[in-house]
Amino acid sequence: MTYALPADAALLRPVRIGYADARNRLFMAPLTRSRAQDDGTPSDLAVQYYTQRAAAGLIISEATAVSASANGAYLNTPGMYTDRHEAKWAEIAESVHEVDGLMFVQLWHVGRMGHPDISGVHPVAPSAIAADLTTHTPSGKQALPVPRALETDEIATIVDDFRAAARRAVDAGMDGVEIHGANGYLLHEFLSDVVNQRTDRYGGSPENRARLAAEIVEAVAAEIGADRVGLRISPGNGAGDMHEVDDVAAYEALLSRIAPLDIAYLHVLIDPDVPAFGTLRGLWSGPLVLNTGREVDTRFCQLEELAEWGVISAAAVGRAFLANPDLIDRLILGAELNEPDVATFYAPGPVGYVDYPTLAEAELKNA
Repeated sequence: MTYALPADAALLRPVRIGYADARNRLFMAPLTRSRAQDDGTPSDLAVQYYTQRAAAGLIISEATAVSASANGAYLNTPGMYTDRHEAKWAEIAESVHEVDGLMFVQLWHVGRMGHPDISGVHPVAPSAIAADLTTHTPSGKQALPVPRALETDEIATIVDDFRAAARRAVDAGMDGVEIHGANGYLLHEFLSDVVNQRTDRYGGSPENRARLAAEIVEAVAAEIGADRVGLRISPGNGAGDMHEVDDVAAYEALLSRIAPLDIAYLHVLIDPDVPAFGTLRGLWSGPLVLNTGREVDTRFCQLEELAEWGVISAAAVGRAFLANPDLIDRLILGAELNEPDVATFYAPGPVGYVDYPTLAEAELKNA
């Protein structure tokens, strides 16, 4: 596939994101790559991987656990809750900044998507409802267990875990954090009117189902500054065996509560053609980052139109950045894009991670 952005493309213009200026409006979406060390410390290869892609307006890191118990959806995913984690993220931040990149760390809690054979603890969720899915564990593919419903007095600890992880991220030199409230993980589970069957102040009404995500955004903003905080949501998204009868109400309550904070951006994973996108866009006056969820054949033409019209502030692109570290250059030149190798998305080692060639490297090889 090829697509040429015009020289004056809206996607190539700078945009203000919180306290920082992104050099363009094509952001690197968060992508789980399963290359972290067994203790959750990013590998040495991660430094190279992210630095290669620093021409993105903003790099949003792979999902990163806020505690040991927040992990467990995939093997070898990173964390941000030990000194060793923080030190390696600091190396990544320094390397990305050396080439004028901008980077946020995405923070998550996997909720019911975790497996005890990966995390060492039984997964928790708003309610004891299992996702009808399997995951790869050290002993092979296994069904996800029925999670334990969180006690009300446990929730404050989860809020504090996000706050503490955000502090570590900024202390490591990262430009900010993105709170993961999407894709079937814990915060998305609380937002759901199907998966969340609680009767306390964190369940029932849209305002109550939005409470945990809002409290985390508020706590993190108070800790590191709202202008360093992004939030990702995915209304109506079925990832993680998620179900929502009403895919708008809890999100309306969430955005209404956090709007006064003036966070850096809202990142929405959604088809821009569905009615829910228009509803939520009308509620949000701050910077909005769109991720359509499409694969490498992302409709750059559509994204360009939405950026030009002012509907979106930026677009988050995943697989195209995964396979093309020099994606911006390729789009400017209208050059052919590398195809992503699905077989190596979650495999260990450098293959399919740091060995996708840039245009210059491909030309040198073919010379």
